[in-house]
Amino acid sequence: MNLKIKNKNILTLDELDSKEIEHLLELGLEFKKQQKKGHEKPILQNKTLAMIFEKPSTRTRVSFEVGMLQLGGHAITLSADNLQMARGETISDTAKTLSRYVDVIMARVYDHDTLEEFSEHSSIPVINGLSDLYHPCQILADFMTIKEHKKNLKKIKIAWIGDGNNVCNSLILGCSKLKTQISVATPDGFEPSSVAVSTAKLHTDIEITNDPIKAVENADVVMTDTFVSIHNTDKNRLEKFLPKFTVTPNLMEQAKKDAIFLHCLPAKRDQEVSSVVIDGPQSVVWDEAENRLHVQKALLVSLLNV
Repeated sequence: MNLKIKNKNILTLDELDSKEIEHLLELGLEFKKQQKKGHEKPILQNKTLAMIFEKPSTRTRVSFEVGMLQLGGHAITLSADNLQMARGETISDTAKTLSRYVDVIMARVYDHDTLEEFSEHSSIPVINGLSDLYHPCQILADFMTIKEHKKNLKKIKIAWIGDGNNVCNSLILGCSKLKTQISVATPDGFEPSSVAVSTAKLHTDIEITNDPIKAVENADVVMTDTFVSIHNTDKNRLEKFLPKFTVTPNLMEQAKKDAIFLHCLPAKRDQEVSSVVIDGPQSVVWDEAENRLHVQKALLVSLLNV
């Protein structure tokens, strides 16, 4: 049932190889099936997850906490403001301390460097629950959702429309591992990480463009995210995106007829996506949100090697 993951920490998604990603998706699907039948097993009994939050969270917090509960484990929610780090304790000292108390750490932070430093000094697995640069757990859920609806991840095209943000960066890295074709359309100056793009180009077909219509042509999957993330402070950035990069019914018509729409949520309707699309028959956003729960259970089990 389980496959031991070679890397202790999951901070970007680049730590996983294709076999490990495929295993997590299959295990996530199995956990989903078990949960629907009420057949969960307490395989994480006596295991504890510490969750550190610098940013607000709905899906990340609830999915990790419920996932641990369903597998017989326990989750502790820690606000960064209430940790001694807020009073000057170093990240390294906090990481070393928590490593003596719990079995795995998930952190949702503003600065990715915080995660890098935390993982360097932690003797237990550290999972990125979102940083300014990457969001690997979201992309595992996205791939699981796409696999449910499209089966073969290697024979599809994904189109990303909007901001080349943290979700986009992890998506690009994931596509590079699975050899999935991806086209990214962003306004000029909002392209994804050059590191993620250069890594992906070594392994898969990736296109970076400023033309959403070109990006979605023949796409099997159309994805987007909010144009204004938590860490963004530029009040004028929306002007660069609207209305050209909004995913509308007209834009979806340029993709394949059976294309599906994904959005990691929360969504600002009629900004990055029209209400008609996100609430329409091509949208699988609620499957996508639910799958955070199941694929993260797979990740926790695999990292803890139980």
